This record gives sequence, structure tokens and C-alpha cells, in this order.
Amino acid sequence: MEQLLSNLEIKSFATRDEQEVGGYAELMDLALSSWEDIPFTENHIQQLHQILLRYSEKDTWHRGKYKTNSNSTPRMMTELVAWVNQQRETAHLHPLLIIALCVVVFLEIHPFQDGNGRLSRVLTTLLLRQAGYAYMPYSSLESVIEQSKEAYYLALRQTQGTIRTESPNWQPWLVFFLHSLTEQVRRLKKKVERENLVLATHARTAGADCRVRPRARSCDHWRDH
Repeated sequence: MEQLLSNLEIKSFATRDEQEVGGYAELMDLALSSWEDIPFTENHIQQLHQILLRYSEKDTWHRGKYKTNSNSTPRMMTELVAWVNQQRETAHLHPLLIIALCVVVFLEIHPFQDGNGRLSRVLTTLLLRQAGYAYMPYSSLESVIEQSKEAYYLALRQTQGTIRTESPNWQPWLVFFLHSLTEQVRRLKKKVERENLVLATHARTAGADCRVRPRARSCDHWRDH
């Protein structure tokens, strides 16, 4: 991870929005390109958060550090990371369920002062890629969630309000999460279909050109003789 960090190019952004977008884009690129080199540990989660806010001047004091206004944050993050790694190792649950539950609990813990939502989407992408979902670089889950913000927050509220109870209600979040992944795949299929159509049209046009050219040469042959 240290080697990956040393290879990141230092950039400068004028506004806070640019700083946040720049850090988020860079972190997402890192997760997609180096997913094999980023284990799911607390240390790496904190390093990812540091990269996320590395251009944000106002966040220098807390980037890469858990928030300090809750004594339970370190314990809950330790429990979450241990649970995820245990479930991934035993494979008793489907990988998508493990990732969905990890994300909603991470957001409920809200371990950092700022950037939890953005980091959760990077972690989602990272965990999906590590679980073998190789299509992640080619279709944006971010845009799916962005266009379903109301449903996103509703599902979060409905599940997060029950997480620390004796009977957590995971269904609202699981339904939203799995539906979002289904929509992501659907959009990717449409994108591939459009590209295949363009390629097929191009191939037909090129083939027609090849058929026309010999006839043109044949006409020249008759004129020459």
C-alpha cells in the first residue's frame, strides 16, 4: 500500500468541491487498478480515507483518523472488519450479502468526521472487484445511486435504525443494494449492445466499400481496353 501511495501524483485544486472530486476520482481509480493489493483491514481503510481527502485543505486535521467524539467507533470498526473477513473466509453468505451488510453497517458507524459516503462507495467497488465482479470498471454504480438518492436514504434510515436492536431489519437496504447492482448490470448490457450495433454498422459499411471498389476497377479496365 505504501508503494501505491508513493506513486500517486500530487495535484492542486482551487475549490473545496474540486478537492473532494479530485480525491474521490483518484481513490476510485486506485481501487479499480490495484484491488489485489488492498486487503480489507482497518489500517487500509484509514489509508484510503487519507487519500480521499488528501487534496482537501480543511480536512487535514482528521483525514485517515477515526472521529474522536465517539469512544465506540474503534471497537465497532474492529468488529466490522473482523466479521467481513471471517464471512469471506467461511463463505457461508453470498459475497453480495456480505458486501451489502458491510456497507450499511459502515455507514451506520460513520467512523470518520467527513467522507463516509464517498468512502463507502469506494469500498463497495473494491469489495465487489475482489469478489470477482470484473465488470465494475465499465459501469458506474455511483450514477445509479445518484439517480435514486431518495430511495437510497430511505433504505439507509429504515435499516440503520434497527441495526443495534435485537431484531435488525436488513431487508430495506438489501433490496435497494441488490436492485442497484441489477440496474448497473442492465445499463452495462445496453451500453454493450449499442457499441456492438455501432461496430456492426461500421463493418457493413466497410464491407460495402470493399465490394464497390472492385467494380470501379473493372470499369477502368474496360475503358483502358
